[in-house]
Amino acid sequence: MTLHASNFAPFPMGRPRRLRRDSFTRNLVRENALTAHDLIYPVFVLAGQHRREPVGSMPGVERLSLDLLLPVAEECVKLGIPVMALFPVIDASLKSENGEEATNPEGLVPHVVRELKRRFPELGVMTDVALDPFTSHGQDGLPDANGYILNDETLEVLVQQALTQAEAGVDIVAPSDMMDGRIGAIRAALESQNLIHTRIMAYSAKYASAFYGPFRDAVGSSGNLGKADKKVYQMDPGNSDEALREVAMDIAEGADMVMVKPGMPYLDVVRRVKDEFQVPTFAYQVSGEYAMLKAAALNGWLDHDAVMMESLLAFKRAGADGVLTYFALDAARKLRRG
Repeated sequence: MTLHASNFAPFPMGRPRRLRRDSFTRNLVRENALTAHDLIYPVFVLAGQHRREPVGSMPGVERLSLDLLLPVAEECVKLGIPVMALFPVIDASLKSENGEEATNPEGLVPHVVRELKRRFPELGVMTDVALDPFTSHGQDGLPDANGYILNDETLEVLVQQALTQAEAGVDIVAPSDMMDGRIGAIRAALESQNLIHTRIMAYSAKYASAFYGPFRDAVGSSGNLGKADKKVYQMDPGNSDEALREVAMDIAEGADMVMVKPGMPYLDVVRRVKDEFQVPTFAYQVSGEYAMLKAAALNGWLDHDAVMMESLLAFKRAGADGVLTYFALDAARKLRRG
């Protein structure tokens, strides 16, 4: 519906501030609200035991071994956070040109998935389908002799990675690689193995963004990537029509949910996707967004909790059904306090 000035009473009969006069009225007419159920908590997991490594560029975020991650998972359950998203930090000795460790059924990710689902069956677990944590070059796919990332050859490895994760019991696989056709290939493979309940959250509109730097530090791919970039497969930040095409293709190929990444710099894309397709739509408040707000708050330039909650509400207002955010625990705790 298009709104025109003629739809509303003019001043002074119309006084919009009447609905802002007190808290009960503001609560009554609020159009969007944030709850703990809107949050997905991304975590970085290490092999071994009793390992805790702070991520320097992401204050408050740590790489954790499974034994230290379990209490975090328990808190997610208690706070009502529905899903934890796993991102592995792989030992350099396991990285290779083709990233075959990603398909190892006894590898770090499948092991962590099995333990989380055994101990906390009510907690949703999501895994990343991409090769960058596992490759010696830090790219999300397999390179040719000139370093160009091959599409169809990469799909074969991604399919095996997704099957390995699904067979371990993960609830949601989330392909973040941006190879053409990967959603259809993964969905067909899951169906062929009767893994019909495994959901796919597609990173459908993932941009070649400068906001990913701290994440690459956290998973240890920045050093491997060096001065290379991912512009031959991730989207150009100048495009939004292209995002709609990407989303349409992923839905047609069997995605259950779609995602826009990064988040706040691309809220216009979130809104366009939600308006166009009316499917479950998510956004990722990425590491650079988190780091900026954290740094400003630590310097006393911004009110930490206020900007955290306002930024998360912005995703809801833009049309997102949920948000992947490193603020998830802090936000859920604040929501519980009221």
